[in-house]
Amino acid sequence: MSRTLTERELNRALLARQLLLERAKTPIPKALDRIGGIQAQYAPSMYIGLWSRLGGLERDAVTRALERRSIVQGSMMRATIHLVSRGDYWPFIAGIRRAQREWWLRTHGRGVTAREIAANDRKVRRGLSGSTLSRAELEELLGQRLGLAAFWVDLVRVPPSGTWERRRADLYALAEDWVGPESASEDEGIELLVRRYLGGFGPARANDIADWSGLKVTEIGPLLERIELRRFQDEEGKELFDLPRAPLPEPDTPAPVRFLPVWDATLLVHARRTGILPEQYRPRIFNIRTPHSVNTFLVDGQVAGVWRYERDRVQLEPFSRLTKAVRAELDDEAERLATFHA
Repeated sequence: MSRTLTERELNRALLARQLLLERAKTPIPKALDRIGGIQAQYAPSMYIGLWSRLGGLERDAVTRALERRSIVQGSMMRATIHLVSRGDYWPFIAGIRRAQREWWLRTHGRGVTAREIAANDRKVRRGLSGSTLSRAELEELLGQRLGLAAFWVDLVRVPPSGTWERRRADLYALAEDWVGPESASEDEGIELLVRRYLGGFGPARANDIADWSGLKVTEIGPLLERIELRRFQDEEGKELFDLPRAPLPEPDTPAPVRFLPVWDATLLVHARRTGILPEQYRPRIFNIRTPHSVNTFLVDGQVAGVWRYERDRVQLEPFSRLTKAVRAELDDEAERLATFHA
């Protein structure tokens, strides 16, 4: 019988793999590979997410990596903007492309013809060849909103947009111009997506991998049987998959306080099994007023409150009483985060 992992063990595994137990001293692209990329719909969130995971990170280092193209922003898993390493970009795109196009046609594409798709493709490629265009310029070129073209032409968001200094990621380039020629098959991409998810969020159920990647369980199921994986079960008896030799810290491993930005993927439902976001607090983090979530902080590996930056300070709003020791630890970390903002 497979070993049963408790919620606490899954929590510590998530924190370790997301570099939230101990800040790593590693280049930004390698860190992104380890954590499965970072959601980046709001540019500062990726800077703060990396700051919480990497020792001594400076804001300019993230912007420089974007400018040097060692990290790349683009619409990827679940059609949301992610920041990934240059090496992971094409495999991720190859792995999700067909599924995303099928989803777009099913939900938005009634009446769209192959001729219309091809015409949009040609317009975008001609307009962007060797250059960059803003979203407004692209939509003027197309004579319509970007939606269709964005699913059939591989586009990346490029600096100076989508940075701390210019937060709206609305400047586009052709991925083959910015990143280089496509270099992965669909099967290779799906395998890397599975490995990145398990490496950054595992151990996990098959449907958790599917939820994160935007793929169907039937698309990843055969791969889970083919590659070498460890198997566990959770406290509900559901099968969990994991990479060989991936970290599984002891459940009593101390977890330092950490500040998370909006859009942090650890709080989404695919990681619910880890208890990082206590269910009684989920409606306070995700609701109609804040579908993007809010800034949160962790105490002992769980969301314990929210934070905001105003008047040059990080203000805390805990959900329950904190001990003096925890409050002091939070205040120290908040001071460092305020310095990062300044």
